[in-house]
Amino acid sequence: MVREGTFRNISGCAISGIFSKSGRRFSGKLIMDSIATMRERSNGLGGGAAYGIYPEYKDYYAFHIFYDSEAAKEECEKFLDRHFEIISLSKIPTRKIPQITDAPLIWRYFMAPSPVKLAESNLDEREYVVRCVFRINSTIDGAYVFSSGKNMGVFKAVGYPEDVGRFYRLEEYEGYCFTAHGRYPTNTPGWWGGAHPFALLDYSVVHNGEISSYDTNRRTIEMYGYKCMLKTDTEVIAYMIDYLHRKKKLTLNEVGTVFAAPFWSSMENMPEQEREQVEFLRNAFESFLINGPFSIIVGFEGGIMALNDRLKLRSMVIGEKDDMVYIASEEAAIRIVQNDLDRVWSPGGGEPVIKTIEKVKTMEKIRTIEEGMLQCV
Repeated sequence: MVREGTFRNISGCAISGIFSKSGRRFSGKLIMDSIATMRERSNGLGGGAAYGIYPEYKDYYAFHIFYDSEAAKEECEKFLDRHFEIISLSKIPTRKIPQITDAPLIWRYFMAPSPVKLAESNLDEREYVVRCVFRINSTIDGAYVFSSGKNMGVFKAVGYPEDVGRFYRLEEYEGYCFTAHGRYPTNTPGWWGGAHPFALLDYSVVHNGEISSYDTNRRTIEMYGYKCMLKTDTEVIAYMIDYLHRKKKLTLNEVGTVFAAPFWSSMENMPEQEREQVEFLRNAFESFLINGPFSIIVGFEGGIMALNDRLKLRSMVIGEKDDMVYIASEEAAIRIVQNDLDRVWSPGGGEPVIKTIEKVKTMEKIRTIEEGMLQCV
């Protein structure tokens, strides 16, 4: 069989996401069944992310880490012990299957930042965690943190995503959101850490397509302290989301507008207030514009976002049934797990589709009201 690297097949790719708007937890088997339907679009190198899977440790950061050796593990754990309070640590449960081979050491840690170290850093908690992740990944040879959010986890490997799910025993997990990807990044050397999804804190990204603006996006995000070590465009997307949403406080709708900004000619026909807002975002974050064909699914705490490029050069279908939302590259991947849909549609180019847990929306409304009252005072 001819493998990726000896030829280029940038169109073949599969992504899938399933989300419960009520926050109801369901088995990871659903996402495995969904992504398996698109096996012919895959190339045997993928993975997925799951949210709501660690309710007993929901207040702690869950680090998933690959180790090449016991020496790397020992060095990394010394670093973690200095910078965090480790509540629990263990191997991530896996099962041996013939389709997944050459696995590294795979461990997870539930932790809280050391109060002393956090105070000395003069950083907020999430920024402290981000810097620790980059410190490990850039300075400890043979250690790689591939997941670092709360009450969520990334599971990835060299293998077809449904096999990756079986390897990690994903059917034994329950969460309110799962995403999956069936194909390895186009420009990345083949190793476990470089497979999809790419994640930082609670943000995770699976991506179908290839970004021609990668070098511009990479150089831009590296100016703000992010370390791009994997040579893939999807890693850059994850970091840009973290920067725009967490650091610059843009809404996810605004992040979508930055990534897939309308053409200047389209802005001319917008109402004045909308046009001014879009023009401001386009000018202020010009280097964050993503060019090239793409469809992405972004997981985050309490929600999911789907976004196409502005020309809609990659397929994406969304279906809804009661409180469930299904997103996939093909409608068949939705119908295989829920055939009786209330609604099914394809979002327009550059149109963010964002779904959040209903109680999260309520809390956001309360927070907005409280902020308004404080401003009045």
